[in-house]
Amino acid sequence: MSTNSKPAYHCTQSAKEADIERRWYVVDATGQTLGRLATRVATILRGKHRVNFTPHVDGGDFVIIVNAEKVVFTGRKLDQKVYYRHTGHMGGVKEQTARQMLEGPYAERVLVQAIRGMLPKNSLGRKTITKLKVYTGPEHPHAAQKPEVLTLG
Repeated sequence: MSTNSKPAYHCTQSAKEADIERRWYVVDATGQTLGRLATRVATILRGKHRVNFTPHVDGGDFVIIVNAEKVVFTGRKLDQKVYYRHTGHMGGVKEQTARQMLEGPYAERVLVQAIRGMLPKNSLGRKTITKLKVYTGPEHPHAAQKPEVLTLG
């Protein structure tokens, strides 16, 4: 080794997006607390669980969440937490409580919105959220990807 070159252990390795091998995980949300589930899933989507995490690279894995309507809120959040959305028309602000969202036809929006809030607010975050698949029932159409069961407990 010459005196001009640095040893290999002094070099910081940056992960390239082409070198990342993506895996698929399936998570059952039955009985899971919303915030705790969302933080663990956001970590996997972002890729922070990997040894070669690089902040500016989308290095996360795919996550499938089933039984999204069976997620649990602590305290009185089920009736006090309010979700807002806008129709796009004048005066089109709509509001729903967490209970109304979970009992309605789009119960998966509760989880998607919680996880989206934990991702970066830029193009990397928008690209990362596309790797999240949320379903209200126990079935999902991603069996061909052979997802591994991920226990978050």
